[in-house]
Amino acid sequence: MYPFTGLRLLLPAILPSWRFFDAVRASPRIDYALLAAGEEAPPPGEAGAPWHPFRPRPAVLTPAAMLRRLVWNPEWNEDLFLVSLSERLMTPTTPATEAHSERELLIRVARHLHRGGLCGSADRLCLRLSVVGRRPGEETVEREVVHVTRPHAIAALIAA
Repeated sequence: MYPFTGLRLLLPAILPSWRFFDAVRASPRIDYALLAAGEEAPPPGEAGAPWHPFRPRPAVLTPAAMLRRLVWNPEWNEDLFLVSLSERLMTPTTPATEAHSERELLIRVARHLHRGGLCGSADRLCLRLSVVGRRPGEETVEREVVHVTRPHAIAALIAA
């Protein structure tokens, strides 16, 4: 037996390889619009009033908040799952996968908004996925809308 066999087997677990990413892409942003009964869905490319960013990242984090997030940050774990669902909606997949991803996104956003008291049971929810980035050599930031859901009743999403 070689003396370093165990270390050689343990090394990939200690220092993981980052080659599991297929490609580096822009991370999708999730925006939501709350609609009253009878209200029409807002235009997807329209910025402002009806569209609100879902769980925007804080502009500043205190050192204490950073330390706490190292140990306990369940919202970030769910945000990673929401990004995975969003990426599935942005890439060509089967209709069943797309329907599942959209439904799961809608349910999780609706429950979050309901828990926070940001919506009523009679409201309807519409989601918009977009990617934000710069073109090579340009300074202006552009937002491209890649997916918009039709309005769904929040009461039905919370009960699901």
